[in-house]
Amino acid sequence: MGGQALILERRDAVAIVAIDDAPYNRMSLAFMDALEAHVRELAADDGVRAVVLTAAGEQNFSVGMNLKELPQAIRERGGADAVFEQRLRVLSAIENMGKPWVATLVGYCLGGGLELPLACHFRLAAADGAQIGLPEMHLGTVPAWGGSARLVRCVGRNHALDMILRAKTISGPRALEIGLVNEVWPNAELKDRALALAAELASQPRLAVQSMLECLVGSESKTLAESLRDERRAVHATFGTPDQVEGMRAFAEKRRPVFNR
Repeated sequence: MGGQALILERRDAVAIVAIDDAPYNRMSLAFMDALEAHVRELAADDGVRAVVLTAAGEQNFSVGMNLKELPQAIRERGGADAVFEQRLRVLSAIENMGKPWVATLVGYCLGGGLELPLACHFRLAAADGAQIGLPEMHLGTVPAWGGSARLVRCVGRNHALDMILRAKTISGPRALEIGLVNEVWPNAELKDRALALAAELASQPRLAVQSMLECLVGSESKTLAESLRDERRAVHATFGTPDQVEGMRAFAEKRRPVFNR
C-alpha cells in the first residue's frame, strides 16, 4: 500500500497538510488513514484555527484515488463500501470541523483530487496549467466521494451537469468564473497566498468563525427559519465573550482588534 505520503506542519495557528507523493499525489489507502488521524488531531487542537491543504510538489495537487490498489483495498477493508465510507467520513469531518480549510488547486485536480478540495471552505487555483474535474464518466462510473453533491451546491446544476456528464476538465480562470474557486493566482504565488489567507482567517475570533461555519455549511438544505434560528444561536454563543468585548472596545477606540488572546 506504500507510505502515508502526507506531511503535517504548523505555522503558529495555521496547520499545513501536504500530499507528498509526487508527481501525481495519488490518494492511497495509507494516505487516507493518515489524513483521517490528522483531521481528528487538528479538530481537537485549540491552537490550530485554520488549515491549508496543498501538495508538497509544484506539479499537481492530486489525480485522486490510486485505482491500482482498489482491489486489494476492497479485500482488506471488507468491501468497496468500507473504502468509500472512510473517504466520505474524512471529507465530512473536514467540512464540519468548525475551522476554515484553504485548498490550493494546481496541475491535475481530478476525481478525489477535486472532491477533497470541495469539502474545504476556500479554494485557490493556479492561473496556469490547472486541470480541474470529475472524469469518472470516462471510467464508466460516477464520483464516489460526494463530488456530485458538493459540486452542484458550489457551482449550480448546469455547470455540475456539464462537468460531470462530459467528464470535463476546466482551468483555474474558468473555475473562478463559475464560482468553483475563490481566487486565482500565479502559480509561484499560490501557496503563499493560501498561507496568508489562512493566517487572516486564524486571526479572526475563533468562536465567531466556528459559529458561522456551523451556520453556513449545509445551509443550502435549510429553510430560512432554520438558518435564522442557527444565526441567533451563534449570536448568543459569541455575545459577551472576550473576543466580542475586544471587538467592541477596538471599534470605540478606532483601532484594529486583537482576537484569540
